[in-house]
Amino acid sequence: MPNLKDLKNRIASVKSTRKITKAMQMVAAAKLRRAQDAAEAARPYTERFNAVLGQLAASVGSSDSAPRLLSGTGSDKVQLLVVMTAERGLCGGFNSSIVKKAKTDITRLLAEGKTVKVLTVGKKGREQLRRDFAELLIGHVDLSAVKRLGYADAQGVARDVLGRFDAGEFDVATIYFARFENVVSQVPTAQQIIPAKFETEEGAETTLYDYEPDEEAILSDLLPRGVATQIFAALLENGASEQGARMSAMDNATRNAGEMIDKLTIEFNRSRQAVITNELIEIISGAEAL
Repeated sequence: MPNLKDLKNRIASVKSTRKITKAMQMVAAAKLRRAQDAAEAARPYTERFNAVLGQLAASVGSSDSAPRLLSGTGSDKVQLLVVMTAERGLCGGFNSSIVKKAKTDITRLLAEGKTVKVLTVGKKGREQLRRDFAELLIGHVDLSAVKRLGYADAQGVARDVLGRFDAGEFDVATIYFARFENVVSQVPTAQQIIPAKFETEEGAETTLYDYEPDEEAILSDLLPRGVATQIFAALLENGASEQGARMSAMDNATRNAGEMIDKLTIEFNRSRQAVITNELIEIISGAEAL
């Protein structure tokens, strides 16, 4: 049985930990509101932007003059995976869930005989992928100094990806991130960005437009912006998901610390009662001996 001093020190230590986790929970809750608003505000723009690009792409079809970002290289031999995670931990399974999905796809692609290259955004994802697939890592984007994500940060990532595509380093690019649903639910998502893929809603009305200049020229200008827009939307989704996961994790840690303090307090009281009882027995035994 631990002595009273050890129990007292342990209770004090757990109480200090609970204060920290409670503070982190409150900070995450404050950041979550801002991050969630940013992610939700970006969704309509992203959806409408992709819808316009989808209409343009449908009108161009498989034309020989279609931009390479739309038509691709004609091969899917070399795959680039852009894995976006957080720069910091203490957010539950947020980072691990994204990395797990990426690892599953890497294993599948390698088994199919494809060449896989990995570009990481966020330190935590890079740390986990380095353990099993260090030889596949070709680059890293550090956003640890960024306090508030902006479109310029997404443009930096997009320029890196587009530069590699123009240099012929890969055929297909896919981004990995967590789509925010609510505080307790963040869905790991893989989204192909090169060649561009656009989902069309069934039953949606199709409006015909005349474009000036022609569709190919407009797509050549908009598709690079589309890549940056999709990356920006994914970064915003990741930001909201990270804060939601951290708030949930710190709430669980705070409650667990409270339960541990209650158990340790009961153990401390029982130990103290046993010590007092032993001392009384010794006093009484000594008095009777006299």
